[in-house]
Amino acid sequence: MARIVHTASAQMGPIAKSETRRDTVKRLVALMREAKGRGAELVVFTELALVTFFPRWLIEDEAELDSYYERQMPGPDTQPLFDEARKLGIGFYLGYAELVVEDGRKRRFNTSILVDRSGGIVGKYRKVHLPGHAAPQPGRRHQHLEKRYFEPGNLGFPVWRAFDGVMGMCICNDRRWPETYRVMGLQGVEMVMLGYNTPYDHTGHPDIDGLTQFHNHLSMQAGAYQNATWVIGTAKCGIEEGSNMVGQSVIVAPSGEIVAMAVSLEDEIITARCDLDLGRRYRETIFDFARHREPEAYRLIVERKGAVPPAA
Repeated sequence: MARIVHTASAQMGPIAKSETRRDTVKRLVALMREAKGRGAELVVFTELALVTFFPRWLIEDEAELDSYYERQMPGPDTQPLFDEARKLGIGFYLGYAELVVEDGRKRRFNTSILVDRSGGIVGKYRKVHLPGHAAPQPGRRHQHLEKRYFEPGNLGFPVWRAFDGVMGMCICNDRRWPETYRVMGLQGVEMVMLGYNTPYDHTGHPDIDGLTQFHNHLSMQAGAYQNATWVIGTAKCGIEEGSNMVGQSVIVAPSGEIVAMAVSLEDEIITARCDLDLGRRYRETIFDFARHREPEAYRLIVERKGAVPPAA
């Protein structure tokens, strides 16, 4: 019997700095309702879906900085999203800034959660590959200070059994790193959900930045194909507080093919009928890790890396 998950990617247009959480949650609820109306049972929201992308600014007042983070999930402002999910019988992935006290100190993470159809949290992920800088860079119109405002995630890349399959999560820059998908792929992941807030000027090199849209899709398609998994990529996009951000939210099949893509730079729902068994064909043939993957060879390469002469 086929395992079909009708899935939606809920792209978001810009969130203004002045926009309240309650207003933003209303937008999320509206997207959730549209997704449900189109038959979805799982909707993937974006990275930092509750606030504007605040790492573009140097924020030195700690109280102001703390205002962008969630101390609990759900909280008073986000509870309506969970209530609506329970009412509609739809699950969701949500990215947000998390503030917690762990190991006796205040800690900040770029976080996502997976919520089931009953409104219960199935799992939590914290972004591992933080881009940008810890200190402001001269000459930049917009900063990218994720390394200042977040710690690298400390939960690894776990997977969860939910929606009749094996589900994984990652966030934004994680999508560019093959280890992200491979660690989950070795655990049999069948769907990877990720949200991203990616500006066009994120490297400062015009030749690289000009390929931002290409690299965005390349990384997700390669990760999907090489690990035989669905990938649901959801953007925050448009011109947000003067920063031009990439859209092109996609749903990618285990074949590496894009089966749905957003066409606007606004709030937009795209959907696909995701057959989780489609990945099995690739895991039993081309990417049968047990038969074809050679971890011993990789270990030897790592051990011998000192024998390779350094570049001149």
